[in-house]
Amino acid sequence: MTNEDPAASGPGGTPPRKTPRQGIGGSPVGSTLSIVLAVVAVVAGFLILRNITDDDDGASPDADGAATGETTTTTIDLALATTTLVPATTVPPIVTEGATVVVANASGVPGSAGRMSTALGAAGFTMAEATNATSAQLEQSVVYYDPAVAAAQAVAGSVATMMGGLAVEAVPTPVPIEGGALDGSGVVVMLGTAQADKTLEELSTPAAATPETGTAPAVAGTETTVAPATTTA
Repeated sequence: MTNEDPAASGPGGTPPRKTPRQGIGGSPVGSTLSIVLAVVAVVAGFLILRNITDDDDGASPDADGAATGETTTTTIDLALATTTLVPATTVPPIVTEGATVVVANASGVPGSAGRMSTALGAAGFTMAEATNATSAQLEQSVVYYDPAVAAAQAVAGSVATMMGGLAVEAVPTPVPIEGGALDGSGVVVMLGTAQADKTLEELSTPAAATPETGTAPAVAGTETTVAPATTTA
């Protein structure tokens, strides 16, 4: 009598077939389909991870379309940004009223005082009759004013400006004109040679530069004397 299990052998004494191990749902654990799906999942995950990494390495555009991380450099030209303020030049107004003007001829040019008096009168000044100077002949004109007349200095300054920028001084005593008195005038123009018989337009225009000329040395033992002006106004 044997101890073998009758179920352990098949008909004719052949060993029985082993039944494969079943997984969940009845499918074999090591099936080819499961392996393929697993490989596909791994490859897909790798590709997704690589795409995410590539996106992080690139610069992402901001709201203005500029790449994040880029530096924009702005250069400011300080020479253009600097504003230089130039003080305004104040030109005193021309005052023609408040004092009478008399022109005295100290130029040696007959009739030049009368012609200058006419020109100043046409410019709006109140003129007295032209006269002659009793001082020596002058090269450059001088404008005198009477301090006792309130507007005399302003009028004298305006006359000096219109005649090209002459010196303005208080009138000396005695007044260096025929008669020795102002006779109601507040301003005296001592007309010199440089301004004689020139228009106000010519006097107010700066002269063009001229080449320098040599000056002859004075001869020893000689003197130059200036006689008082005797020309007519």
